[in-house]
Amino acid sequence: QVQLVESGGGLVQAGGSLRLSCAASGLTFSNYHMGWFRQAPGKEREFAAGISWGGGSTSYARSVKGRFTISTDNAKNTVYLQMNALSPEDTAVYYCAAVQTSKRARVGMPSDYNYWGQGTQVTVSS
Repeated sequence: QVQLVESGGGLVQAGGSLRLSCAASGLTFSNYHMGWFRQAPGKEREFAAGISWGGGSTSYARSVKGRFTISTDNAKNTVYLQMNALSPEDTAVYYCAAVQTSKRARVGMPSDYNYWGQGTQVTVSS
């Protein structure tokens, strides 16, 4: 079975940086969309960044573009989210998600992803 496990969350000061990791296992297919989503208290889950497993294509939400970078290490079956210039508005639980590219999922739509991690808390202090 596919498992996604996030790590790297924590407390950071505004303007600081944090790198999240998503360790994937049980992936049968070669081609996946991998996404990072986030959900703040009282708000809907929203797209942050996405990448094909091969790393050939990336996409970002306007709110994080220029500050966040998504990348993969295929040998380690791991997806990363490097977050720089963090602000309190970035405070949320961050989730790693995956879907086969053959399903023609919309990269930014949470409902189109069929595998999810448990999430990791990111808190940015003022």
